[in-house]
Amino acid sequence: MSLRVYNTLTREKEAFQTIEPGKVSMYLCGPTVYKPAHIGHMVGPVIFDTVKRYLTYSGYDVTFIINITDVDDKLINKAAEKGTTVKALADEMTADYFDNLRLMGVDTIDKFPYATDHIGDMLEMIQKLIDNGHAYPLNGDVYFSVTTDDDYGKLSHRSVDQMLAGTRVEANDQKRNPADFALWKSSKAGEPAWESPWGPGRPGWHIECSAMSSKLLGDSIDIHGGGLDLMFPHHENELAQSECASGKCFVRYWMHNGLMQSGKNTGKVGGQHDKQGDTAAAADAAEAQIAGKLAGSAGAESVKTAVFAHCPPESVRFFLLSTHYRSPIDFSLENIANTAKGLDGFYRMFESFARITGGSAYDLAVPGSREQSTSLAGLPEGLAGELAGLRDRFLEAMDDDFNTGGAIGLLFELRRVINGYVTQNKLEEAATAEQKTALTTAMTLFRELAQVVGVFRKPIEKSSGADDEFVGGLMQLILELRADARKEKNWAAADKIRDQLKALNVTVEDVKDGPARWSRG
Repeated sequence: MSLRVYNTLTREKEAFQTIEPGKVSMYLCGPTVYKPAHIGHMVGPVIFDTVKRYLTYSGYDVTFIINITDVDDKLINKAAEKGTTVKALADEMTADYFDNLRLMGVDTIDKFPYATDHIGDMLEMIQKLIDNGHAYPLNGDVYFSVTTDDDYGKLSHRSVDQMLAGTRVEANDQKRNPADFALWKSSKAGEPAWESPWGPGRPGWHIECSAMSSKLLGDSIDIHGGGLDLMFPHHENELAQSECASGKCFVRYWMHNGLMQSGKNTGKVGGQHDKQGDTAAAADAAEAQIAGKLAGSAGAESVKTAVFAHCPPESVRFFLLSTHYRSPIDFSLENIANTAKGLDGFYRMFESFARITGGSAYDLAVPGSREQSTSLAGLPEGLAGELAGLRDRFLEAMDDDFNTGGAIGLLFELRRVINGYVTQNKLEEAATAEQKTALTTAMTLFRELAQVVGVFRKPIEKSSGADDEFVGGLMQLILELRADARKEKNWAAADKIRDQLKALNVTVEDVKDGPARWSRG
């Protein structure tokens, strides 16, 4: 199967064909840096970091950009509230955002353009829109005239009147049309300002992304990503002003990820869209997701305090990728904790591999491209067939609109096959050189595919604090007591200890001619 991508513009899956053969330009809307990053800020970067990983693995040369909005009304208001400068606040919150991306394993982004570094590019684009009749100055502001663009509304599939209904628009009685949006805003006293032909002011939100994308990636790009809530008005306005300024197609594939939600009874962007070209159904499903978006105190708390303090970042990434990127994500610490428990089985597999081979799975040389995938030649026929089949299904899932949920499920299947090979051949007791080689090949393929979705790239950091030492010592004592009961053939006592530990989510593994091992999960 060749790669197919769901395009929000057409509401269809389309064969992936880039503007320039072999190259991909990708832009993702970044944060307005006025407060610490919350869990919702991590969704898009994790998804599109994975998209880039798979495109790179498939042989494309990908340029991936996320912008930083460091001038905005929210920033100005928050800086005044905190008694600091806009720049100081933006710098502090940007550093927090970058640190959270690092923790989430998002490291494929090529550039983070700052809005304030591209004011000149924004002024140039605004002047071009004025010159060609798509924008007009008004008392120090500049507005885009939506009625001059016959295609306005084609992304959200709504007319101007439909989009105005129930939507808050910028208040200015002198605008030509209530839906006209600001390209440039005159500054009030004490606010950040830049000189312009229309007076001192600052850019509107939408023009920032258009200007930075055009400057760094060209007038036409392959992929534009963002949350579903940005489709209107932000992306609709981006599309309109960019195409009116350049006269070219702005984006080939609009990709919108589902939103983080705290409830389960919300709509999905998915099934209906794929089965029929019903744009009304698509719009209704989108609105249902947006209505259920995690917001306020439930989602606005810092991701470090609300999530990372309770769950390892790798488990959060795994959780975000466990559903299709267009589906809503049901956020709860319980759901993420359940994901973390599921990862324990993978960590135990890595520990078993180390005991059998004497090496670390994380140190294996892993192929970085689809064309040079791990060779399965020389493996036992049954094992080779299972691994080859699972690899094919993994690639088919990713080729089907980057279906990370399906791909993640196949990592569990690969784990099952690898563990089955270890168990059936009793490799923990003794393994031949050929068996160790076969196990190493299987683990190399696992790590190759896991790397595509950005998981299991390095060992997780384990705390060495006093609490861990206490728990370790206590477990050692319990296992020694159980071992004594087994020696005395007191099977009832031994089984009771094992069963009660299991109820506490502690797994005990008996080992022939050695002490029992334990793990959480």
